[in-house]
Amino acid sequence: MMSHSGILLVLLLLSSVAAAALSLRRNFYLESCPEAEVIARDVLSGAMAGDARAAASVMRLQFHDCLVNGCDGSLLLDETAAMAGEKSALSNVNSLRSFQVIDEIKEALEKACPTLVSCADILIMAARDAVFLSGGPKWEVKLARQDSLTASQEASNEIMPSPRANATSLIALFTKFNLSVQDLVALSGSHSIGKARCFSIVFRLYNQSGSGQPDPDIDSQYRVELDKLCPQGGDGNVTGDLDATPQRFDNQYYKDLVRGRGFLNSDQTLFALPQTRKYVEIFSKNQERFFKAFVQGIIKLGDLQSGKPGEIRRNCRVVNNISY
Repeated sequence: MMSHSGILLVLLLLSSVAAAALSLRRNFYLESCPEAEVIARDVLSGAMAGDARAAASVMRLQFHDCLVNGCDGSLLLDETAAMAGEKSALSNVNSLRSFQVIDEIKEALEKACPTLVSCADILIMAARDAVFLSGGPKWEVKLARQDSLTASQEASNEIMPSPRANATSLIALFTKFNLSVQDLVALSGSHSIGKARCFSIVFRLYNQSGSGQPDPDIDSQYRVELDKLCPQGGDGNVTGDLDATPQRFDNQYYKDLVRGRGFLNSDQTLFALPQTRKYVEIFSKNQERFFKAFVQGIIKLGDLQSGKPGEIRRNCRVVNNISY
């Protein structure tokens, strides 16, 4: 259950969404740094050529940034003696990756347009490009964010959902951010690409809900495959594909959920509840509906802002003029 401070944080985010939506706009860097979006896409494309998982990893960063204090790049800050960073939060540690890709994009943009493009905007552009370069839809992003001056591991721990989350708790979380059930199911489609660790599913395979038994919703043949990949007592850092086409952004993820072949509990649970199952079934049959809903949802996610003062960081990992 979210604490009183967590509820206040969400209320602050929502109160600033309307104002943020007015200040954020498309083509923000058209005059000040006209090549910004092209530079960002080219660097990401190069990273994807060297690492097949880079697209999924980079896209995921937007979700983990925006739900905590809004889309302000706080996720990217390294820990300091005075600040526990979000990278070490429960949902992020040993899970999020490809921060170096954001560093590379920032370095290229600093050479072209010093201190103009925020790290928060880079996350938004990179997520869009990761989807498009993986075969998904393309959309115009709204930009003009500033970077936060601090991070909050506590807020991340309170807000970010666990791989064990069920559909009911996920609906409650997304509702707090004015994100609908359709937004939840569509944005969960980000798992159309990428991998996850065995650590995140061993409870499903061997002790679902403390029963000492596997999750009954797992397809029997798929469970055999997962047992081999993630044996009890095995290496929790071994990774498995989140759907059957892990490098292509498509609607296969939803087809897999219909068949009981969702990798994470927080994915398969979307087929267990009537409110969410409705959209899983629609998206499994109609990829264009999924693409349209995903774009709508991720734009709404990108509108979340904290309303706090910020800056344009020169290095995404540290605030400007930091003193240690």
